[in-house]
Amino acid sequence: MSDPDSAQPAAGRTSADDDGGGGGRTSAEVTERGPVDATGESLHPAARAKRTEHVGRFVPFAAGIAALVIALVLGIVVALRGLFEIDEEWAEDIFTLRGPIGDLFAYGMNALGGGVIGVLVVPITITVILLVVRRPWAALYFVTASAASALIVQLLKNLFGRSRPEDIIVLSDFGSFPSGHVANAATIAVTIGIIVPRGWVWFWGVVYTVLMAISRTYLGAHWITDTIGGAMVGAGAALLVWTVFAQRMERERLTRAAEIAERNRAFAASHVTPPAVPRA
Repeated sequence: MSDPDSAQPAAGRTSADDDGGGGGRTSAEVTERGPVDATGESLHPAARAKRTEHVGRFVPFAAGIAALVIALVLGIVVALRGLFEIDEEWAEDIFTLRGPIGDLFAYGMNALGGGVIGVLVVPITITVILLVVRRPWAALYFVTASAASALIVQLLKNLFGRSRPEDIIVLSDFGSFPSGHVANAATIAVTIGIIVPRGWVWFWGVVYTVLMAISRTYLGAHWITDTIGGAMVGAGAALLVWTVFAQRMERERLTRAAEIAERNRAFAASHVTPPAVPRA
């Protein structure tokens, strides 16, 4: 015969007790907090509001300022010193790789990062996609960050007026430092990584930026230090602008996630096969 005293705790035990006191939730807690998405984030309006309030601004602001300061200091050093040894060595090595395959890659990246495609087609396409998926604050953030990055690039180009390599094989505007193509690539990489916070998005963003830097030096449009400066400008501009839109974008992202989760729940509920009726 079982001991009623020992049976009582078992009957009243919650899932949190089974998980060691903090890993589970009772059904009442789940109802109070609302649905939970695949990453474990509560999608209840109150929980979303609380999370939005905790979106930090100091870290992206400090990182953005640091990146722009690095670009500025690098530009000053370049203007005072001239070419670095790594500039000349990298140029010599990368020029030896020129050939049909390399040309196809480099000219393709040149078109993708500049001209009509880079300046109009790519930004407009990304903006339209963000608007279609109902992320207007994210779209405004992307446009603002791209414009800020381009403006800073032009200011620094005119400030330092660095000469481009003599072996350049494409048409380019005035000023070698910093690289506008790389700055644009870095801005896209960081903004999309912030809008869609997934590891694979950041990975391919970094790959795209590095490939753009390699292509610019391959074409002789920039020294390697120009591409480093461009990456700092692009990333710094994206981070600084993010501090202005951070809370609105986070609220928008979580609201959109809640809508998708509710839609998926309703879809799943409507496609549940009713249990079979047992035969008499």
